[in-house]
Amino acid sequence: MIQSRIVLHFPGFEPFDAEAHLQRYKRSAGQASAVWNASFEVGELARDRRGAHFPVDADVAGWNTSAKIHVFDHNALITAMRAEPLWTQIGRGFRAGWDVVVQGGAWAYFRNAWRFGLFFLFPYLFLAAGLALGVNIAAIPTALELSAWWFALSVPAGYLIFRYGVIRFSDRYHVLHLLADWRLAVAVAENRPEIASWIDQAAAQVIAALEERADEILVTSHSMGANFAVSVIARVFELAPEALKGRRLVFVTLGGAALQCSLLSSAAVLRGRIGALARRPDVDWFDIQCLTDPIHLYKCHTVALSRHKDAPQPRLVFIRFKHAMSQPRYEKNRRDFLRMHRQYVLGPDQPSGFDFTLMTAGPLPANTFQTLDSQKPPTIPARS
Repeated sequence: MIQSRIVLHFPGFEPFDAEAHLQRYKRSAGQASAVWNASFEVGELARDRRGAHFPVDADVAGWNTSAKIHVFDHNALITAMRAEPLWTQIGRGFRAGWDVVVQGGAWAYFRNAWRFGLFFLFPYLFLAAGLALGVNIAAIPTALELSAWWFALSVPAGYLIFRYGVIRFSDRYHVLHLLADWRLAVAVAENRPEIASWIDQAAAQVIAALEERADEILVTSHSMGANFAVSVIARVFELAPEALKGRRLVFVTLGGAALQCSLLSSAAVLRGRIGALARRPDVDWFDIQCLTDPIHLYKCHTVALSRHKDAPQPRLVFIRFKHAMSQPRYEKNRRDFLRMHRQYVLGPDQPSGFDFTLMTAGPLPANTFQTLDSQKPPTIPARS
């Protein structure tokens, strides 16, 4: 059983800073405490040269585990993009979509996981339909052969319908947020200066965090965070090859979207780091996936599709969210694809084979989740 653990967590593409991730973790830990008849006591956020982190003290079946969870959020990158004027966000978002197409990403998504291809198209089709609606309203005088003076009414009407009708309605589906997601995907693939700087800063914080001793070192990443996790940990080994000092590292991706970036032709640096991480003999990598989550490439092998078929391949581990959620909650949320995509890091309603709080703060070695059965809760023997 694990008594101490260092967790390096890389969240997905959400407008959450480290404090917001802490509050989510506290809520999830409260749910997990009730489900597992355990105690997960979550402390407050601290910031130092190791980055942002908080402690978790667990008591599960008489086993005591102390974890320190470091949060490497990329909220600053998201906030900068979402603070831009509306038309700048739309223009740059469509430019990013074009880059994905030109760099072969769109075709690769549909070839390997068609649902992810539809996820890529969704925000662009939504806004294209909205723009078409606005243009058609503006063009009504032409269609009805009215006087040109009518354009003084139809053009503003078309704009207002798009700006205050379509755009406000799009917030329900996070359309502008998804445009920003694809902008970041292209930036990560191209390893732009702001991305490289973020990675170097996070790598320095990880190196500092690894100076502490613990029974287990666990890296977790969710969604887009997989790109940052791979890049940062591989960068750590570039800067400090002996960072583990004889220890092992467990690397877990949750609905990982590293292929969102690595399938783009410009992602040479990222693909190289994926291969380097996969070949590390002191890294145990597995990928937790879910059928009902369309925002990742289900049943796809990240390492092989990143042009490293000869490297050791991370094990694919499959779960079903319905095994951890109550039936009413599952039925309520199952059609909200963004909400379901977040379920990897949210709290459970009932015991199942996977729970984020239990894996990151409980006494079971993280590697035991490689062989989980989604329907069967893990066995935690009571401490005598």
